[in-house]
Amino acid sequence: MRILVVEDDKKIATFVVKGLKQSGFAVDHSGDGEDAWLMMQNVNYDAAVVDLMLPKLDGLSLIQKLRAKGVRVPVLILSAKVSVDDRVKGLQAGGDDYLTKPFAFSELLVRVQALIRRATQTAEPTRLVVGDLTMDLLAREVLCGGEKIELQPREFALLEYLMRSAGRTVTKTMILEHIFDYSFDPQTNVVDVLVHRLRSKLDKDRALIQTIRGVGYVLQRA
Repeated sequence: MRILVVEDDKKIATFVVKGLKQSGFAVDHSGDGEDAWLMMQNVNYDAAVVDLMLPKLDGLSLIQKLRAKGVRVPVLILSAKVSVDDRVKGLQAGGDDYLTKPFAFSELLVRVQALIRRATQTAEPTRLVVGDLTMDLLAREVLCGGEKIELQPREFALLEYLMRSAGRTVTKTMILEHIFDYSFDPQTNVVDVLVHRLRSKLDKDRALIQTIRGVGYVLQRA
């Protein structure tokens, strides 16, 4: 899942971006409304966290432009404005939820997850199972054949993506877009390195993750 954080306060932006990355999201950041407007026209984000008091283009105007353009990305408004009128204006402009500052990251996270669930109209599972591979999304634990596997955050995010796409081939570009927070470089080998590390930890000799030459990778269902 890819999220855009639009926040000009560097301390808050760093806090939110770091927390979302640690929770397994690919995260982009913009410090002003005009830059965010351009980014959201060119990237299909799963959700956005948008501050209202932004330079160049304020948050309300940004959301209104997105909705007028037909961009339906779920938006969580993040603002120090706490009055009922401010919340109403934010939601009327096209925001999907409103969180006031100061806030707990745990609340921001569950609100973002709820927005994504509503947007995709699917219930978010707390446990993924593919064959003898089990992933607990809440405890962030992985069992392979009953044995606990210790994974780094990006290894966990890659495995989650592969498990959600089990039986379907995912390309290197798709993995980069979902796991990493920078544009695709056709010369990079970060995906190959990450897949190799993940295989070394859970695949052993069973070839759970298969390479589709010239295309990408697939996690076998059985």
